[in-house]
Amino acid sequence: MTYDQARFAEDGTYEPLLSEKGTREVEVGGEASPLPDDLTRDSLELPTLSEPELARHYTRLSQMNYGIETGPFPLGSCTMKYNPAFTEDLAAHPGASVHPDRPEATLQGTLSVLAGLQDYLARIGGMDAVSLQPPAGAAGEFTGILVARAYHEYNGEERHEVVIPDTAHGTNFASAAMAGFEVVELPSGEDGRVALEALEAAVGEDTAALMLTNPNTLGCFERDIETIAEVVHDAGGLLYYDGANLNALLGRARPGDMGFDVMHYNVHKTFGTPHGGGGPGAGPVGVTEELAPFLPGPRVRPVEGGEGSPGEAPEAGEGPRTYERFEPAHSIGKVHGFEGNWLVLLKTYAYIARLGDPGLADTSAKAVLNANYLAERIDYEVPFGPFHHEFVASAGEQDAADVAKRMLDYGVHPPTTKWPEIVDEALMTEPTEVESRRSLEDLAAAFDAVAAEDAEALAAAPERTTARRIDQVAAAREPRLSWQALDADAE
Repeated sequence: MTYDQARFAEDGTYEPLLSEKGTREVEVGGEASPLPDDLTRDSLELPTLSEPELARHYTRLSQMNYGIETGPFPLGSCTMKYNPAFTEDLAAHPGASVHPDRPEATLQGTLSVLAGLQDYLARIGGMDAVSLQPPAGAAGEFTGILVARAYHEYNGEERHEVVIPDTAHGTNFASAAMAGFEVVELPSGEDGRVALEALEAAVGEDTAALMLTNPNTLGCFERDIETIAEVVHDAGGLLYYDGANLNALLGRARPGDMGFDVMHYNVHKTFGTPHGGGGPGAGPVGVTEELAPFLPGPRVRPVEGGEGSPGEAPEAGEGPRTYERFEPAHSIGKVHGFEGNWLVLLKTYAYIARLGDPGLADTSAKAVLNANYLAERIDYEVPFGPFHHEFVASAGEQDAADVAKRMLDYGVHPPTTKWPEIVDEALMTEPTEVESRRSLEDLAAAFDAVAAEDAEALAAAPERTTARRIDQVAAAREPRLSWQALDADAE
């Protein structure tokens, strides 16, 4: 089957909906519904398809999409990484199907894993305490800033500003604003890193925190991080670590050792769990000891005077270790239900446990190696460096958005475009550690092929995808979220 045929039905048209392939009306029986008449119906239109037809329909739909099982997903900063199947198998195990509201005595296995994950993440980040509650990286950011706000308020300080570099993730600005802070944007220096003079001028008695990614979104490590931490702390502020780029540091450096007070972990990007799509995620938050009382609860700990400690298995012949939930003394309250999204957290625990310390260190080494290898192989300029796990190339005279659309025609997912704005026509690229040399060569070939094309070819792209060139502004401002909406527009 060719690239085109995989994305279209047998007659050369788009794959139709099930309802367009044939339906039959089925009466709805049973007792009268207590719902209003306008919310009920007496019959349903159901598809009339054989099992082979149904299987082929969903297979064709899957072939119309690009996913991490199809090829690399080097969407810099928001990168998707391959999710290993063994963690999915573990999450599907019957023993993992536990309701979180069962009595603690019947949840000891679950609580021991959660306590172990808290300990794993604390050690990886150099933090003293971790909450697993936040259901996504952005939610973790928001939670971390709420913790910072609660800390200052508890100490009787009215600090209303959060300083954020101009290369920071857009969610940083949103999280700070949602938490009620005024955002002070910090311009980068000529090398793409924090300019110390600008930082010293920006922080003061109103500064609650500096939100920073290290390495930053250009992939550059903030060499002056200890001085940066000192400047912020001397002003009475806190240093927040955006964990989006933790892949570059695993097993080699820890945010806590650099002077960061609070951080979130993107488990989808760093620890191999699924990434978003509207489904459950996880964005745990780690803090230093003085911020631990403000974390959302419940958290998990060993029962005082009980056996064992988090993350340790019982010795042969010993009874089960005993864990309990608890609420931190000055908690900001819940940001999600119970301890968080249990099955996502279970996958995170399994990924870390399977790799161990040597495996995590190997992960960061390969992430950095792959980024540097790919950057060296492509024809586009990479203006800032040295970099680590990701790089930002410039499309130069070409339009970065056109470059991205054309790359789709070569069967690869494009990088993030137009951001950070410090690079003209930015192509922000992160291949991650999972890609092989052959995969990187394929990516480089796609970059180079597009680099050699003229503006006319780029402006017409993509040509070989199911959806052609779309109006991105209209799609964002007036989204059509169902096939019924398309039918209504057509009428």
